[in-house]
Amino acid sequence: MTHSKRGRPVSRASRRQFIKSAAAGAAIAGFPAIVRSAGDRKIVIRDPGGPFTPGFNAAFYEPFTKASGITAVGVQGPHEPTGMIRAMIEAENYTWDMALLSKASHQSLVNIGYLEKVVPEGGPGPNVSRIPDNMRGEYIVGDDVYATVMVHRADTPLGKNPPQDWKDFWNTKDFPGVRSMHKHPFDTLEFALLADGVAPDSAAIYPIDADRAFRKLDEIKPEVDIWWTGGAQTSQLIKTGEVDLLYTWNGRAQVAIDDGAPAVINWNQAMWTFEGWCILKGGPNVDLCREFIEYAAGAEAQSRFTPHVAYGPTNAGAYQYIPEERAKVLPTNPKYLSSMIETDTDWWGKNKEALGERFNQWLLT
Repeated sequence: MTHSKRGRPVSRASRRQFIKSAAAGAAIAGFPAIVRSAGDRKIVIRDPGGPFTPGFNAAFYEPFTKASGITAVGVQGPHEPTGMIRAMIEAENYTWDMALLSKASHQSLVNIGYLEKVVPEGGPGPNVSRIPDNMRGEYIVGDDVYATVMVHRADTPLGKNPPQDWKDFWNTKDFPGVRSMHKHPFDTLEFALLADGVAPDSAAIYPIDADRAFRKLDEIKPEVDIWWTGGAQTSQLIKTGEVDLLYTWNGRAQVAIDDGAPAVINWNQAMWTFEGWCILKGGPNVDLCREFIEYAAGAEAQSRFTPHVAYGPTNAGAYQYIPEERAKVLPTNPKYLSSMIETDTDWWGKNKEALGERFNQWLLT
């Protein structure tokens, strides 16, 4: 067992993982260092960029700055930036004060003690208190929910006979069409189990019976025409009509629909999880970050990002501010949420490496 500069224990396994992430962590050099005292009323926040940039500016950064006098600056960061965050904390060089992270990424940092608690000692404020317990924790407050959904083109025979569940997705005889699946075990293994008759409930799906899931994947593997690797790719596949049926993140499907693709989202048996605000351990502006998180958890604030990003707010009160037509495409709409299944990110955090290797090997056989 070794220790960081701040005296926090770091296991040899964590140290090895940190070294593996050196390439990602080295990217920190491409960002200017933030040299600030704890008295500076400015915070820098990592977000995914893209449509989040105008969405979060309108929803959070600009109004929070005006309301609090604390300058909030959004900075686009790479996908799942855990390596960069580790590098910042190890070097005590805080390019970011806080970050929007997936629940899975947040958990990997919690496991090595690299995040601050998001709620002050006095307990959560009125806004954070409105976030459901399954969308927040000690080190994260959920901001937006996204779902992995089935999508089909309505200008194909599937338009008149759409698949209703994952058994139908696997049924290529009654539901013919060009299919695409994610080149990754996340969601793919869960959908295989659902296709094999496992009850659509997290308690039934987890822990995943990998042998059963791969046996079911064996059945559909010859029928998969394209294994997609990125969300932007799925938007393009839907828009061009290169595929008739696939699953992807609801926001990526909505981009294609908004661009005119005759596609339909099926929310039944979709897998959902969330992204949330996290504070880097040992940073200079922890209390200011907590003020931001309380503001960003507000119903009206969350409603303001939804015109830009088709993800669902975690504060249900936001729907009183969201137009009905837009609410129809958001995953936390009560009409959909009850028919979806929560991803067990804690389970995946413990099993993703082993199942990732097995999945890649399965693809090659």
